[in-house]
Amino acid sequence: MPSVFTWAARVYYEDTDAGGIVFYANYLKFFERARTEWLRAAGIGQQELLEQQGAAFVVRSARIEYLAPARLDDELTLTLTIEKLGRASVQFAQQAWRGDQLLTSASVKVGCIDVGTMRPRSLPDDTAAKMRAA
Repeated sequence: MPSVFTWAARVYYEDTDAGGIVFYANYLKFFERARTEWLRAAGIGQQELLEQQGAAFVVRSARIEYLAPARLDDELTLTLTIEKLGRASVQFAQQAWRGDQLLTSASVKVGCIDVGTMRPRSLPDDTAAKMRAA
């Protein structure tokens, strides 16, 4: 069973639309931040990866479902699990919860690229090992 990473986020005014609910695209920002915090918790520094390996992560695809709205001041729990760890990509399952209510779920595929060529490259060995261990 894959381990689940959780990260808390608060909904701020800037996250909402004129109706006071989270603007749909902002869930992608919440999920991006959760993936960044997961990398950090796994001991993977994105700046170090960029500077020492010339590698970076880019989103290749995202499929998202909206089930219920989040509102101003809600405290969200964002979850993340790895669905598939490939040679040059990682498929994540991510969810946003308010208490025990699932608000949004997404499947996000992130690829590793060589920043010099902007072409796909293999995950660095130490990075892949840390991801497998997380």
